[in-house]
Amino acid sequence: MSMKDRLISSLRKRRAEVFLRADFADLGSEAQLSRALRELVDDGIIVKLGVGVYAKAKPSVLSGRPIPVRPVEVLAPQVLKRLGVRTYPSRLVAAYNAGRSTQLPAKVVINTGNRRIARKLGFGQQFIQYENNFQRAT
Repeated sequence: MSMKDRLISSLRKRRAEVFLRADFADLGSEAQLSRALRELVDDGIIVKLGVGVYAKAKPSVLSGRPIPVRPVEVLAPQVLKRLGVRTYPSRLVAAYNAGRSTQLPAKVVINTGNRRIARKLGFGQQFIQYENNFQRAT
């Protein structure tokens, strides 16, 4: 069984929608794993959300190209949870939920509490922005 086949088998068994490269480290060498993951991305089975972060894919209804099975704003908190980062609603979303505002942010913003995050997560044109408790409230 090739590395690609073992990877596909492992993906089918998992219920999670996001995966870290470290999840598959026991399947083979780093070079084999890199090659197999790149092939799966090229085949449209998974999509890359960031460095070492992948998500299950489905074909787009509009273009037929692979897209994540869920929106980036749903997958990003799952990824951060897997990385051990606790997330909270952004200040603007919290204000909307509390009824203090009628506007929702146009971009996806995740509050990371007291953590500072530099990881770039996203797909296509949509990337996650971070805010934390160290930033000034505007």
